Amino acid sequence: MATFVLMTKLSPQLAGDPRGRKRVGREWIKKIHACCPGVKWICHYALLGRYDFMDIYEAPDAETAHKVSYYSLAAGASAAESWHAVPYDRYVELIDETAAKAPSRRRAAAKGKAAAKRRAPAKRK
Repeated sequence: MATFVLMTKLSPQLAGDPRGRKRVGREWIKKIHACCPGVKWICHYALLGRYDFMDIYEAPDAETAHKVSYYSLAAGASAAESWHAVPYDRYVELIDETAAKAPSRRRAAAKGKAAAKRRAPAKRK
């Protein structure tokens, strides 16, 4: 399964009502369990800053992650984003695979300069 990070910002109404926030949170998680049974929750954090909460979860596909974000908005969040996350070791493997198949920047730049020289009009004396 793919890993996602859900960043949530509460609406001003929920942010100012701790009891209401708890109730809405319990209803939200029930909705996610019912409508997105493949989601596995890894962890949940309260934050200081732009977002109020960060949840890390696994989902079978991006469509399910979209549903998680949508249900967060429907439950009263003013912003909800699900970001796809790749474990660092896998990220390094992907970079290595890509670098092996992609031309180097120096070779690409040299080819570009050579092509520009061929296209440039001859200088008059």
